[in-house]
Amino acid sequence: MPQKMAFDIYGTLVDPLKMEEKLEPFAGEKAGRLAKLWREKQLEYTFRRALMRRYEDFGVCTRQALAFATQSVGLELSREDERNLISAYQSLPAFEDALPGLRALRSQGHEMSAFSNGVEESARKVLEQAGLFEYLNTVISADEVKSFKPDPEVYRHACERLGGTPEEVWLVSSNPFDVIGAKSFGMRAVWVRRDPKTLLDPWGIEPDLVVRDLLHLAKELG
Repeated sequence: MPQKMAFDIYGTLVDPLKMEEKLEPFAGEKAGRLAKLWREKQLEYTFRRALMRRYEDFGVCTRQALAFATQSVGLELSREDERNLISAYQSLPAFEDALPGLRALRSQGHEMSAFSNGVEESARKVLEQAGLFEYLNTVISADEVKSFKPDPEVYRHACERLGGTPEEVWLVSSNPFDVIGAKSFGMRAVWVRRDPKTLLDPWGIEPDLVVRDLLHLAKELG
């Protein structure tokens, strides 16, 4: 039976840690650590801003996280270098399974949209650059409610946009906090466990389905 599905973007469809390659000319052997710290602080800033009700969009969180991360490893970037790195963030590569996985899911008749903390225009650009947008109906952005996942209002907004009750809408995400947030709100959730070493927080809230990638998801739903 076709399902209404909301796909997280960063870490699920495209790989933010691939920024390591863009950071190597500046950070050398520290590039991997820097890319990981950048991503961690980006998420942390969204959590904190949502809790504090001091909203700034995902682009601001991304820029501020880069500034923190570079200072943490003792790296100074020019403003031009910062702009170039932020621009490169709009061209993150898709995971190898993302395109064939979305294609297979589309052929099964599922109603699929992107669902992101990112601003709609930026998220759409990332998906277009990665060659994925044509398989998705639209982009649902947390920016539309001026908050971030896992705020319940963000999941409520996604369900309203998709025209379904929480029980009728699936979140598909590789991020444990996102899976738990969606399940807490009452949605169904798929955890894309890309790294078998990644653990789900022990909160007693479990996904409905765990898959290793999107091709595996299509097989499970097919």
